[in-house]
Amino acid sequence: MNPTAPSPHHTALYIGGRWQPATAFQPIVNPATEEVLATAPTGTADDMDRAVAAARTAFDSGPWPRLHVRERVEVLQSVLDRYRAHTVELAELLTSEMGSPITFSKNVQIPIAQMILEYFIGLAADYEFEEQRTGRSLPTTVIKEPVGVVAAIAPWNFPQALMMMKVAPALLAGCSVVAKPSPETALDALALAAIFDEAGLPEHVLSVVPAGREAGAHLVANAGVDRVSFTGSTAAGRQVAEVCGRDLRRCTLELGGKSALILLDDVDMQAALHTIRDHGFRNSGQTCTNQTRILVPRSRRDEMVDAICELVGSMQVGDPTDPATEVGPMVTAAHRDRVERYIQLGQHEGARVAVGGRRPAGLATGWYVEPTVLVDVHNDMRFAREEIFGPVVGILDYDDVDEAVAITNDSDYGLSAGVFGGDVERADAVARRIRSGMVIVNGQGGSFDGPFGGFKSSGIGRECGREGLEAFLEPKQLPLHS
Repeated sequence: MNPTAPSPHHTALYIGGRWQPATAFQPIVNPATEEVLATAPTGTADDMDRAVAAARTAFDSGPWPRLHVRERVEVLQSVLDRYRAHTVELAELLTSEMGSPITFSKNVQIPIAQMILEYFIGLAADYEFEEQRTGRSLPTTVIKEPVGVVAAIAPWNFPQALMMMKVAPALLAGCSVVAKPSPETALDALALAAIFDEAGLPEHVLSVVPAGREAGAHLVANAGVDRVSFTGSTAAGRQVAEVCGRDLRRCTLELGGKSALILLDDVDMQAALHTIRDHGFRNSGQTCTNQTRILVPRSRRDEMVDAICELVGSMQVGDPTDPATEVGPMVTAAHRDRVERYIQLGQHEGARVAVGGRRPAGLATGWYVEPTVLVDVHNDMRFAREEIFGPVVGILDYDDVDEAVAITNDSDYGLSAGVFGGDVERADAVARRIRSGMVIVNGQGGSFDGPFGGFKSSGIGRECGREGLEAFLEPKQLPLHS
């Protein structure tokens, strides 16, 4: 079976392990052509209630939480095997649905999702769900039990990877899951559901219900949910946290970012340009970890600005199905307009467009924005403090390393950052001073073995690493009998 095939998944939702007729639908528009790609089902509040009820049944009385972890690993391994068989189709679907450049979809988007699943399968297989502790007090047994019913909410920009970052560890922990993908990538989500369906999960364990904000809010507020794992904007995350806090419901929040890249005065600019390309403009700029504040020493400002502008000006913009394309369209017209407003705001605040700033010539159709560089940016500008989520970077000047670190840390966010310098030990020392959940040094970093998440307004909790599995476990203490 081809999970990307149109039938029956364009007319049904995956609720409680079964394909069930949907009652609400919306068009999926190709952001490059502005043509309707398909009509996809979208979940309602009633659908969310049915999904939670099924998940509740699976957790309270079904076999899944009570299986040995080896049995859950076998099921998820079957998912992985099927997933790998459909890499190309899934990448092409993702590109047509949200505009991710096809080379990025094939080499990054889908492979990362597969690697996340593979990572958690290996971690769960070796994880000690029960341990004995002795030596300092009374001996005790600590058991790690599944937290319960999980609401997994993921955005449209990395729809497979970010959803897998939640669903894989939750299922391996023994939880039941209601996944709420973004409606912009509903087809992609239902293709993923089809792969899980083929793998033979027990009934009721997994639901996949693409839906908008109202249905998502209804899901978060459902009393049958034990934990919420949410990736999205900081504004939406605050609303999720408020609901979870009121009910003392556990939550993990991976939110926005406004990451900085510090170029040290001994940097090899040609090497650094690869990092700027990869970590400043990946996924057409629609990535929460992108390093969009580029800090350059005043002693080398002109040289560095010229090099960055030359790089950005050479990036190929256009048809996302073309393997040569580096920057595709924004996901929606409204999002394109938002990015453009931020460019205008930066100019109004006193910054200057050095490259880009317009809609690309020759692309009258599609929601495109030129890759853009603004210079003369100051850190007190809204342009430098708010997440733009498009192919736009700002260049800020600094005099010494202390000032660079201060500018980097002077942010409401702390999701990611980068440091690039000729002396690796010096660059590493600077990285250790940055208050961020992840710091890339000389283009290296970002391991699934490490926890992913943010400081400050970038979120609460961590995904990936041991922490990503333990988010879906509750520790329980029992006496150790000799």
